[in-house]
Amino acid sequence: MGTAAATGVWGRAEQQDFRSRVRGTLLGAALGDALGAPVDGLSLEGIREAHGAEGVAGPVPAYGRRGAVTAATQLTLFTVDGLIRAQVRRDTGAWHPPTDLHRAYRRWAATQSDWGPDERRKEDGWLAREEWLYVRRDPARACLTGLGDEVMGTLDAPKNPDERGADAAVRSAPFGLLVGWEPQLVLQLAVECAVQTHGHPTAHLAAGAHTAIVHGLARGESLDGAIQRCLALLATRPGHQPVTDALRHALGAVRQGMPTPARVEELGTDGTAEGVLAAAVYCALVGEDIRHGLRLAVNQGGPSAACGALCGALLGALHGETALPPGWLTELEGRPTILELADDFAMEMTQGPALHGPGLSSPGWLARYPRA
Repeated sequence: MGTAAATGVWGRAEQQDFRSRVRGTLLGAALGDALGAPVDGLSLEGIREAHGAEGVAGPVPAYGRRGAVTAATQLTLFTVDGLIRAQVRRDTGAWHPPTDLHRAYRRWAATQSDWGPDERRKEDGWLAREEWLYVRRDPARACLTGLGDEVMGTLDAPKNPDERGADAAVRSAPFGLLVGWEPQLVLQLAVECAVQTHGHPTAHLAAGAHTAIVHGLARGESLDGAIQRCLALLATRPGHQPVTDALRHALGAVRQGMPTPARVEELGTDGTAEGVLAAAVYCALVGEDIRHGLRLAVNQGGPSAACGALCGALLGALHGETALPPGWLTELEGRPTILELADDFAMEMTQGPALHGPGLSSPGWLARYPRA
């Protein structure tokens, strides 16, 4: 599929496969986030006390409803919005995706303080007018402070330089869906956008690593193949060793027998981005199916929602949307928005020239994704 994407010639079967993987990635990440949200921060004992010996087996209430997502899913949706806007703005000769992503993340930041959508701001596009996004769902402090003003964090001057959490990695899966891009460029873009909130090298390299693995999967590689390619890409980056070691640790754990919550916890126990990513990769590798992989990811004493979201993105990109548990999807908060955005992204990436360009533009598309 990579060659079709790179040459800009998409057959129908390739478009359908790509759309299924885009939907799978975004819905899978949201499902993992929602599954982990009710038990986030609990110990394994606490999870079992609340939900029985098996822990969380399906959607249970958080924030007053079943299937509720956290700020991680909100930010992931604005990543997609920013990527589409970057492609649309390219017609104007302006091409700097990190700036477009920063603007998108600032639109998310507004949802965390405003009462609701401001209909007067036409330049916001459609996503920022989705009322259900105007709720605070435990956003990471680093995301609020990093996006709290107009100044954009860069690799030379990152925001929150000591921040090592997994929140930047969790919102980075959509970069991996840029299947027409070279892998090292995808990793670089994820890193440049991660430093807008998470300045510690392991945090932004974990975001780049997650993106690189999703990219391999979206191009049709096996999970093991995508991880190996990611390790090769990371090897050229300064400061990569902790992230590389964590991923190798996850690969080694696969050979140590039956998966247990203790093994997942041991990989991600310190809550750092590389640890949570390693735990999610492990769960994706050993999970018998998406349901099993996600239950492994969230029923442990580490950051359950982040681990679930990272794992769900990997399994969704690998298997496509039809492998997701239908009973869980029916209860997922925001599913219509997520599907609409996924399909818009797939359409932009496969048929962008038919939607906007120097000579021809769809007014409906530019209302949804303004060039402003």
